[in-house]
Amino acid sequence: MDTIYHLMEAVLPFDFISYNFMKNALLAVLVITPLFGMLGTMIVNNKLAFFSDALGHSVFTGMAIGVILGIGDTNISTIAFAVVFALLLNFIKRNNTASTDTIISVFSSTSTAIGLVILSSGGNFSKYSSLFVGDVLSITPNEIGLLVIIFAVTLVFFATCFNKLHSLSLNSSLARSKGVNISVIENLFAVLIALIVMLSIKWVGLLILNALLILPAASSRNISSNMREYHLFSVIISVFSGILGLILSYYLNLATGPMIVIISAVIFFSTLWIKGRVES
Repeated sequence: MDTIYHLMEAVLPFDFISYNFMKNALLAVLVITPLFGMLGTMIVNNKLAFFSDALGHSVFTGMAIGVILGIGDTNISTIAFAVVFALLLNFIKRNNTASTDTIISVFSSTSTAIGLVILSSGGNFSKYSSLFVGDVLSITPNEIGLLVIIFAVTLVFFATCFNKLHSLSLNSSLARSKGVNISVIENLFAVLIALIVMLSIKWVGLLILNALLILPAASSRNISSNMREYHLFSVIISVFSGILGLILSYYLNLATGPMIVIISAVIFFSTLWIKGRVES
């Protein structure tokens, strides 16, 4: 990491870069934001916004299970529970007549309630309250390494499964007729969302995680004329919002995650206005 730190100090003309925690935060933003930009487009296309939100809420149950089992690193229990939770949601979605939104809402509220009850039983819930808003400034080099690994996994998934996932988002019957194994693709994508949500929620925050996933993709959709532009603009908007939000939060002494969301929201309403002007 020392080499990367020295390179950042030599290239970037900002005084905040002299602090290691800001270097780590900037590196985390440079990994998380393109990841969210790519993932968000497919989440919007496949109408999975509520799905990723429900996964975020399941973090409390995963953490509670880790506490009950005496697992030192609760990241292990939260990730394991999120993967099981995602696969179970997909299974029930495919085998139930109730609407998807209803099923996801039931699972989300139930898992949140169970987690909150268990974690608050000893009167120590306050130490978990930071999960609501996150703190990217506390990220460590090892945790950045985990994000880089999941970023590489996401690139491999998109390189091998993008066309299948895209055809599934257009029409599931058409995708099935083309030989796409819908269950496998849906489960792989659900597991990928679960991993990314659980590995980033401590730094992004439960309350704003879904906004960071959806806003760049929604903004990009307003101004894109084809699929390539849609994905490219989403990544650019996500990275721009992340970097600008981090810098502004440092100089204005404000929370980083919410500031990034505010920047993303301003961009969304701007693109919505541009779309309205073009269509009129």
